[in-house]
Amino acid sequence: MVMDSTALMDSFGRSLLAELQDNARLSIAELARRVGLSATATAERMKQMEEVGIVRSYTVEIDREALGLEVLAFIRLTCDGQHYYRLMEFVQTLEEVRECHHLTGGDAFLLKVTTTSMSGLEALIEALLPYGNPVTSVVLSTPIERRKYAVTGKLTSVAKKKLRR
Repeated sequence: MVMDSTALMDSFGRSLLAELQDNARLSIAELARRVGLSATATAERMKQMEEVGIVRSYTVEIDREALGLEVLAFIRLTCDGQHYYRLMEFVQTLEEVRECHHLTGGDAFLLKVTTTSMSGLEALIEALLPYGNPVTSVVLSTPIERRKYAVTGKLTSVAKKKLRR
């Protein structure tokens, strides 16, 4: 029986997520020890969290520069209705596109892209021209990357931080 996702997000579920964000390769036995459940209960909880989509995958992070992907950029793209579906099909074929976000506001899409060189980025931008108007920002550095989710359910908002000053 699959549980409701709300029921899975009790203190044990939140502890499991915190541990997995630190190290997704922990064994079930080690996870169980850390969160205070039996190995059987931990395995069942993990299975349920996967089934309802709380845990979507276990991945490896690869240093993009080690693969020769020296350039990281964001491309904002305006796109009218007649080009929308063609653009969606096209970006699916581009290995350079790491993420594609559909936006509200003036831009239709935000693409996170990686290339091996500035000339590669230029070629990518040119390839996008038939679909809309691209505006590109090259990343100089990344002070925060892949921040963990607060699994406590209590975020410290900017507004709360301003009140403390």
